[in-house]
Amino acid sequence: MCLLALIACALWGSAIPCIKIGYALMGISASDVPSEILFAGLRFMIAGVIALTAEGAARRRFPRVKRSSWSMVLKLCLAQTVVQYTFFYIGVSHASGVKGTIVNASNTFICILIAALVFRQERLTSRKVLGCLVGFAGVVLVNLTGSGLDGAMTLTGEGFILVSAVCYGVSSSLIRVYSQRESPVALSGWQFLVGGCVLALAGLATGGRIPLVTPAGLGVLAWLGCVSGVAYSLWSLLLKHNPTSRVAIYGFMNPVFGVVLSSVLLGEQSLPWQQTLAALVLIAVGIVVVNRPSQRDRAA
Repeated sequence: MCLLALIACALWGSAIPCIKIGYALMGISASDVPSEILFAGLRFMIAGVIALTAEGAARRRFPRVKRSSWSMVLKLCLAQTVVQYTFFYIGVSHASGVKGTIVNASNTFICILIAALVFRQERLTSRKVLGCLVGFAGVVLVNLTGSGLDGAMTLTGEGFILVSAVCYGVSSSLIRVYSQRESPVALSGWQFLVGGCVLALAGLATGGRIPLVTPAGLGVLAWLGCVSGVAYSLWSLLLKHNPTSRVAIYGFMNPVFGVVLSSVLLGEQSLPWQQTLAALVLIAVGIVVVNRPSQRDRAA
Protein backbone atom coordinates (compact mmCIF):
# COMPACT_ATOMS: atom_id res chain seq x y z
CA MET A 1 0.00 0.00 0.00
CA CYS A 2 2.80 2.42 0.92
CA LEU A 3 4.63 1.96 -2.40
CA LEU A 4 1.52 2.28 -4.59
CA ALA A 5 0.26 5.30 -2.64
CA LEU A 6 3.61 7.08 -3.01
CA ILE A 7 3.69 6.33 -6.76
CA ALA A 8 0.21 7.86 -7.09
CA CYS A 9 1.26 10.91 -5.06
CA ALA A 10 4.44 11.36 -7.13
CA LEU A 11 2.35 11.29 -10.31
CA TRP A 12 -0.10 13.83 -8.89
CA GLY A 13 2.82 15.96 -7.69
CA SER A 14 4.07 16.18 -11.28
CA ALA A 15 0.69 17.46 -12.47
CA ILE A 16 0.98 21.12 -11.41
CA PRO A 17 4.39 21.81 -13.01
CA CYS A 18 3.36 19.86 -16.12
CA ILE A 19 0.10 21.82 -16.36
CA LYS A 20 2.11 25.06 -16.29
CA ILE A 21 4.43 23.70 -18.98
CA GLY A 22 1.42 22.61 -21.06
CA TYR A 23 -0.18 26.06 -20.78
CA ALA A 24 3.04 27.69 -21.99
CA LEU A 25 3.46 25.27 -24.90
CA MET A 26 -0.17 25.69 -26.01
CA GLY A 27 -0.35 29.46 -25.49
CA ILE A 28 -3.00 29.38 -22.72
CA SER A 29 -2.77 32.37 -20.36
CA ALA A 30 -3.25 31.96 -16.61
CA SER A 31 -6.38 34.14 -16.67
CA ASP A 32 -8.09 32.27 -19.53
CA VAL A 33 -10.34 30.01 -17.43
CA PRO A 34 -12.48 28.64 -20.36
CA SER A 35 -9.34 27.46 -22.15
CA GLU A 36 -8.04 25.94 -18.91
CA ILE A 37 -11.34 24.05 -18.52
CA LEU A 38 -11.05 22.83 -22.14
CA PHE A 39 -7.47 21.74 -21.47
CA ALA A 40 -8.63 19.85 -18.35
CA GLY A 41 -11.43 18.19 -20.31
CA LEU A 42 -9.03 16.91 -22.96
CA ARG A 43 -6.69 15.68 -20.22
CA PHE A 44 -9.42 13.67 -18.49
CA MET A 45 -10.76 12.24 -21.73
CA ILE A 46 -7.26 10.87 -22.40
CA ALA A 47 -7.12 9.59 -18.80
CA GLY A 48 -10.39 7.73 -19.31
CA VAL A 49 -9.17 6.09 -22.50
CA ILE A 50 -5.91 5.02 -20.82
CA ALA A 51 -7.67 3.55 -17.76
CA LEU A 52 -10.23 1.67 -19.88
CA THR A 53 -7.53 0.37 -22.25
CA ALA A 54 -5.44 -0.90 -19.32
CA GLU A 55 -8.48 -2.56 -17.73
CA GLY A 56 -9.44 -4.16 -21.06
CA ALA A 57 -5.91 -5.47 -21.63
CA ALA A 58 -5.72 -6.91 -18.11
CA ARG A 59 -9.10 -8.67 -18.34
CA ARG A 60 -8.90 -9.39 -22.10
CA ARG A 61 -12.36 -7.99 -22.66
CA PHE A 62 -13.96 -4.59 -23.10
CA PRO A 63 -14.41 -2.96 -19.67
CA ARG A 64 -18.15 -2.59 -19.32
CA VAL A 65 -20.20 -1.63 -16.29
CA LYS A 66 -23.68 -2.94 -15.67
CA ARG A 67 -26.58 -0.76 -16.80
CA SER A 68 -27.64 -0.39 -13.18
CA SER A 69 -24.15 0.91 -12.33
CA TRP A 70 -24.24 3.94 -14.62
CA SER A 71 -25.75 6.00 -11.84
CA MET A 72 -22.54 5.30 -9.90
CA VAL A 73 -20.42 6.44 -12.85
CA LEU A 74 -22.41 9.67 -13.17
CA LYS A 75 -22.19 10.45 -9.44
CA LEU A 76 -18.44 9.85 -9.47
CA CYS A 77 -18.10 11.90 -12.64
CA LEU A 78 -19.96 14.81 -11.04
CA ALA A 79 -18.05 14.76 -7.74
CA GLN A 80 -14.57 13.71 -8.86
CA THR A 81 -14.18 15.40 -12.24
CA VAL A 82 -16.79 17.99 -13.22
CA VAL A 83 -17.52 19.90 -9.99
CA GLN A 84 -14.15 19.29 -8.30
CA TYR A 85 -11.96 20.45 -11.16
CA THR A 86 -14.22 23.30 -12.25
CA PHE A 87 -13.96 24.84 -8.77
CA PHE A 88 -10.29 23.88 -8.50
CA TYR A 89 -9.18 25.56 -11.74
CA ILE A 90 -11.14 28.73 -11.03
CA GLY A 91 -9.92 28.79 -7.41
CA VAL A 92 -6.27 28.33 -8.36
CA SER A 93 -6.44 31.26 -10.78
CA HIS A 94 -7.65 33.55 -7.93
CA ALA A 95 -5.50 32.29 -5.04
CA SER A 96 -1.84 32.52 -4.14
CA GLY A 97 0.19 29.36 -4.65
CA VAL A 98 1.04 28.93 -0.96
CA LYS A 99 -2.45 29.43 0.46
CA GLY A 100 -4.04 27.49 -2.39
CA THR A 101 -1.80 24.48 -1.75
CA ILE A 102 -2.41 24.55 1.99
CA VAL A 103 -6.21 24.87 1.60
CA ASN A 104 -6.18 22.07 -0.97
CA ALA A 105 -4.23 19.87 1.46
CA SER A 106 -7.24 20.07 3.79
CA ASN A 107 -8.88 17.49 1.50
CA THR A 108 -7.16 14.78 3.56
CA PHE A 109 -8.93 16.00 6.74
CA ILE A 110 -12.21 16.35 4.87
CA CYS A 111 -11.88 12.92 3.27
CA ILE A 112 -11.44 11.22 6.66
CA LEU A 113 -14.23 13.26 8.27
CA ILE A 114 -16.70 12.43 5.48
CA ALA A 115 -15.77 8.72 5.59
CA ALA A 116 -16.25 8.60 9.36
CA LEU A 117 -19.13 10.99 10.02
CA VAL A 118 -21.21 10.90 6.82
CA PHE A 119 -20.69 7.44 5.28
CA ARG A 120 -19.91 5.71 8.62
CA GLN A 121 -17.16 3.66 6.95
CA GLU A 122 -14.83 3.80 9.96
CA ARG A 123 -14.44 5.34 13.42
CA LEU A 124 -12.96 8.81 13.90
CA THR A 125 -10.30 8.35 16.58
CA SER A 126 -7.95 10.75 18.33
CA ARG A 127 -5.05 8.89 16.70
CA LYS A 128 -6.33 9.69 13.22
CA VAL A 129 -6.91 13.34 14.11
CA LEU A 130 -3.41 13.60 15.58
CA GLY A 131 -1.85 12.00 12.49
CA CYS A 132 -3.70 14.45 10.23
CA LEU A 133 -2.58 17.44 12.30
CA VAL A 134 1.07 16.36 12.22
CA GLY A 135 0.94 15.67 8.47
CA PHE A 136 -0.79 18.98 7.81
CA ALA A 137 1.97 20.76 9.74
CA GLY A 138 4.42 19.26 7.25
CA VAL A 139 2.38 20.60 4.31
CA VAL A 140 2.35 24.09 5.85
CA LEU A 141 6.10 23.92 6.46
CA VAL A 142 6.97 22.86 2.91
CA ASN A 143 4.91 25.76 1.53
CA LEU A 144 6.18 28.52 3.83
CA THR A 145 8.37 31.04 2.05
CA GLY A 146 9.63 34.50 2.94
CA SER A 147 6.24 36.01 2.08
CA GLY A 148 4.49 33.72 4.58
CA LEU A 149 0.69 33.67 4.46
CA ASP A 150 0.02 37.38 3.98
CA GLY A 151 -3.13 38.58 2.27
CA ALA A 152 -6.86 37.96 2.70
CA MET A 153 -8.62 34.83 1.48
CA THR A 154 -11.38 35.17 -1.12
CA LEU A 155 -14.52 33.21 -1.94
CA THR A 156 -13.58 32.66 -5.59
CA GLY A 157 -9.99 31.79 -4.64
CA GLU A 158 -9.39 29.76 -1.50
CA GLY A 159 -13.16 29.32 -1.02
CA PHE A 160 -13.52 27.53 -4.36
CA ILE A 161 -10.47 25.36 -3.60
CA LEU A 162 -12.16 24.34 -0.34
CA VAL A 163 -15.31 23.34 -2.27
CA SER A 164 -13.05 21.28 -4.55
CA ALA A 165 -11.54 19.59 -1.48
CA VAL A 166 -15.02 18.64 -0.22
CA CYS A 167 -15.82 17.09 -3.61
CA TYR A 168 -12.61 15.06 -3.37
CA GLY A 169 -13.65 13.76 0.05
CA VAL A 170 -17.09 12.75 -1.21
CA SER A 171 -15.67 11.00 -4.29
CA SER A 172 -13.16 9.03 -2.18
CA SER A 173 -15.96 7.64 0.00
CA LEU A 174 -18.11 6.91 -3.05
CA ILE A 175 -15.35 4.97 -4.83
CA ARG A 176 -14.82 2.85 -1.70
CA VAL A 177 -18.52 1.95 -1.70
CA TYR A 178 -18.92 1.48 -5.45
CA SER A 179 -15.70 -0.52 -5.94
CA GLN A 180 -17.23 -3.36 -3.92
CA ARG A 181 -19.73 -3.80 -6.78
CA GLU A 182 -17.74 -2.83 -9.88
CA SER A 183 -14.10 -2.72 -10.96
CA PRO A 184 -12.59 0.50 -9.53
CA VAL A 185 -10.42 0.93 -12.64
CA ALA A 186 -13.42 0.63 -14.97
CA LEU A 187 -15.37 3.09 -12.83
CA SER A 188 -12.42 5.51 -12.92
CA GLY A 189 -12.06 5.18 -16.67
CA TRP A 190 -15.71 5.78 -17.48
CA GLN A 191 -16.13 8.67 -15.05
CA PHE A 192 -13.01 10.35 -16.46
CA LEU A 193 -14.19 9.87 -20.04
CA VAL A 194 -17.68 11.22 -19.37
CA GLY A 195 -16.45 14.02 -17.10
CA GLY A 196 -13.74 15.00 -19.57
CA CYS A 197 -16.34 15.33 -22.34
CA VAL A 198 -18.49 17.55 -20.10
CA LEU A 199 -15.55 19.80 -19.19
CA ALA A 200 -14.34 20.03 -22.79
CA LEU A 201 -17.81 20.99 -24.04
CA ALA A 202 -18.19 23.54 -21.22
CA GLY A 203 -14.83 25.05 -22.10
CA LEU A 204 -15.74 25.30 -25.79
CA ALA A 205 -19.18 26.75 -25.02
CA THR A 206 -17.64 29.53 -22.91
CA GLY A 207 -15.06 30.51 -25.53
CA GLY A 208 -12.18 28.26 -24.62
CA ARG A 209 -9.64 27.29 -27.29
CA ILE A 210 -6.17 25.85 -27.73
CA PRO A 211 -4.17 28.65 -29.45
CA LEU A 212 -1.11 26.53 -30.25
CA VAL A 213 -1.01 22.84 -31.12
CA THR A 214 2.53 21.47 -31.06
CA PRO A 215 3.98 17.95 -30.68
CA ALA A 216 5.55 18.98 -27.37
CA GLY A 217 2.25 20.36 -26.09
CA LEU A 218 0.39 17.21 -27.12
CA GLY A 219 3.07 15.13 -25.41
CA VAL A 220 2.58 17.01 -22.14
CA LEU A 221 -1.21 16.64 -22.47
CA ALA A 222 -0.78 12.88 -23.01
CA TRP A 223 1.45 12.66 -19.93
CA LEU A 224 -1.14 14.49 -17.83
CA GLY A 225 -3.74 12.02 -19.07
CA CYS A 226 -1.47 9.17 -17.91
CA VAL A 227 -1.02 10.89 -14.55
CA SER A 228 -4.76 11.04 -13.92
CA GLY A 229 -5.58 7.63 -15.36
CA VAL A 230 -2.83 5.70 -13.57
CA ALA A 231 -2.77 7.62 -10.27
CA TYR A 232 -6.54 7.64 -9.71
CA SER A 233 -6.85 3.97 -10.72
CA LEU A 234 -4.16 3.04 -8.18
CA TRP A 235 -5.85 5.21 -5.54
CA SER A 236 -9.21 3.57 -6.26
CA LEU A 237 -7.72 0.09 -5.87
CA LEU A 238 -6.16 1.11 -2.55
CA LEU A 239 -9.47 2.54 -1.31
CA LYS A 240 -11.22 -0.70 -2.25
CA HIS A 241 -8.96 -2.80 -0.02
CA ASN A 242 -8.04 -0.39 2.81
CA PRO A 243 -9.80 1.99 5.22
CA THR A 244 -10.15 5.49 3.74
CA SER A 245 -8.07 7.16 6.46
CA ARG A 246 -5.07 4.87 5.92
CA VAL A 247 -4.98 5.77 2.22
CA ALA A 248 -6.02 9.43 2.40
CA ILE A 249 -3.21 10.37 4.81
CA TYR A 250 -0.67 9.78 2.01
CA GLY A 251 -2.25 12.74 0.19
CA PHE A 252 -0.07 15.01 2.33
CA MET A 253 2.85 13.87 0.13
CA ASN A 254 1.34 15.51 -2.98
CA PRO A 255 2.55 19.06 -2.22
CA VAL A 256 6.00 17.76 -1.25
CA PHE A 257 6.41 16.04 -4.62
CA GLY A 258 4.92 19.16 -6.24
CA VAL A 259 7.50 21.47 -4.64
CA VAL A 260 10.43 19.21 -5.56
CA LEU A 261 9.29 18.58 -9.13
CA SER A 262 8.47 22.27 -9.70
CA SER A 263 12.05 23.03 -8.73
CA VAL A 264 13.38 20.41 -11.16
CA LEU A 265 11.02 20.95 -14.11
CA LEU A 266 10.32 24.69 -13.87
CA GLY A 267 13.55 25.89 -12.31
CA GLU A 268 11.63 27.50 -9.45
CA GLN A 269 13.59 28.46 -6.36
CA SER A 270 13.93 25.39 -4.18
CA LEU A 271 13.42 25.36 -0.43
CA PRO A 272 16.35 24.81 1.93
CA TRP A 273 16.93 21.08 2.24
CA GLN A 274 16.51 21.31 6.02
CA GLN A 275 12.99 22.70 5.58
CA THR A 276 12.03 20.04 3.04
CA LEU A 277 13.49 17.28 5.22
CA ALA A 278 11.62 18.54 8.31
CA ALA A 279 8.36 18.61 6.32
CA LEU A 280 8.96 15.05 5.10
CA VAL A 281 9.59 13.87 8.66
CA LEU A 282 6.35 15.46 9.90
CA ILE A 283 4.33 13.94 7.06
CA ALA A 284 5.95 10.53 7.57
CA VAL A 285 5.14 10.65 11.28
CA GLY A 286 1.53 11.55 10.45
CA ILE A 287 1.29 8.59 8.04
CA VAL A 288 2.72 6.19 10.63
CA VAL A 289 0.38 7.45 13.38
CA VAL A 290 -2.73 6.96 11.21
CA ASN A 291 -1.63 3.56 9.86
CA ARG A 292 -0.37 2.14 13.15
CA PRO A 293 -2.85 -0.53 14.26
CA SER A 294 -4.68 0.10 17.52
CA GLN A 295 -4.71 -2.38 20.37
CA ARG A 296 -8.17 -3.50 19.23
CA ASP A 297 -6.82 -4.15 15.70
CA ARG A 298 -3.86 -6.11 17.08
CA ALA A 299 -6.18 -8.23 19.22
CA ALA A 300 -8.39 -8.95 16.20
